[in-house]
Amino acid sequence: MSALSTLSIRRPVAALLPILLLASIVACADEVTSQEPASRRAATGGPQSAASDTPLAVVDGVTITRADLDEFVGDELATLEHQYGSQLFELLEAGVTQAVRQRLLESEASSRGMAVGDLVVEEIESEITVTEADIVAWYAGNQARLQGRPLETLRGPIRQFLWDEEREARMEEFTRGLAEGHELVLMVEPYRVDFDIEDYPISGPSNAAVTLVEFSDFECPYCNGFAATLDRVKEEYGDKVRLVYKQFPLAQIHADAIKASEASLCAHEQGKFWELHDAMFAEQASLTVVDLKEKAGRLELDQAAFDACLDTGKYAAEVEADLQEGARLGIDGTPAIFVNGRPLVGGAVPFEMLAELIDDELARIGR
Repeated sequence: MSALSTLSIRRPVAALLPILLLASIVACADEVTSQEPASRRAATGGPQSAASDTPLAVVDGVTITRADLDEFVGDELATLEHQYGSQLFELLEAGVTQAVRQRLLESEASSRGMAVGDLVVEEIESEITVTEADIVAWYAGNQARLQGRPLETLRGPIRQFLWDEEREARMEEFTRGLAEGHELVLMVEPYRVDFDIEDYPISGPSNAAVTLVEFSDFECPYCNGFAATLDRVKEEYGDKVRLVYKQFPLAQIHADAIKASEASLCAHEQGKFWELHDAMFAEQASLTVVDLKEKAGRLELDQAAFDACLDTGKYAAEVEADLQEGARLGIDGTPAIFVNGRPLVGGAVPFEMLAELIDDELARIGR
């Protein structure tokens, strides 16, 4: 892995946090889902504790280990372990980046005979400007996230966010250049979730360098909008990326979502998952059972087989398994995306944020 490829505070973390202070994550969220503990999960692929065989108690000579707790608090432990692993990596990555930058800046400042603070001002901060036009443009381009909040109350935070973003970009460029004159090895590895994707709907080659796993809801408008972002990813990255679809229908707020999920798997059985996927998002207001059967007929699926599959709830257990897997990962809204197992916070994030994480993964494996 190239050290230079990761000499930056990952923008999905650094740039998103100020945005989240200004506005909500862009996603469909089910408050009931987020408040209730998950049931036992039927699917595999969630994070596992590294200390699953550690003794925790002994009863009449019989040892109780972490693995024995799954029956009682397994879901809650899995969620906490995922949150801990993900947040620990983000903090370690940010901390290591800042520590490395500080060493590089100190070395450069010493060679110039000046203080580090003066070097930062001279090379990075002195030319940063944020104009009123910049603020207005950013405000206009982020209306979905800002949810109608007036510019007057956000002008200061937006100005600071844009200034910080420009400073980060300049700092990254400057320290990346400094690193070329030093021996530098970065060894912080990302936290990843190991997903079971066998028999799941997949778009893209099996040998793709980057695997995107999306938990989605066919009735969620944000998922619909994010589908266009994923289409752009496919266009720009080609065979380097593949997409795996997992179900996360939010039944409490989307009445037709569960049957739509089941319908997609009935179509998958006939090799036409993505065709029905596209049709359901294109006609998101028409997802009743009658509508789903009509779409299947229009797509020339075996109508009798599809209807029987949907009416009998053939794939209800598979949909429930995906829901429980997502719940164990702390997912309470859609879309939720993972890049080679790395969670990307923010729901329907802009293409640039997703692309940055994809680029980071490609750099890590040298492709």
